Amino acid sequence: QVRLVESGGGLVQPGGSLRLSCAASGLFFRLATMSWYRQAPGKQRELVASITGSTSTNYGDFVKGRFTASRDNAKSTVYLHMNSLNPEDTAVYYCNANTTMAYWGEGTLVTVSS
Repeated sequence: QVRLVESGGGLVQPGGSLRLSCAASGLFFRLATMSWYRQAPGKQRELVASITGSTSTNYGDFVKGRFTASRDNAKSTVYLHMNSLNPEDTAVYYCNANTTMAYWGEGTLVTVSS
């Protein structure tokens, strides 16, 4: 059974930083493309970042160099380092694993507010 568990969300002030983590189990992690999506209230879910097994990355246009996705295959964990956060980044952030199927975590809430 595939399981994705996100952590690291919380309240941060504008301009601050957070690191999200997603621990995966039940899949061949090294071969999975891991992605972060987010969904703000009243908006559609959107891609934040993805990282392949060969560590190629892709980012949403709104990231603009502020976020970095990384992975630790030994720990079956993917990270999202977020800097220069602004209130528009407030959303539930979801981890996604894509092998032959797509799997989702339950999400972690990031709130950017003063």
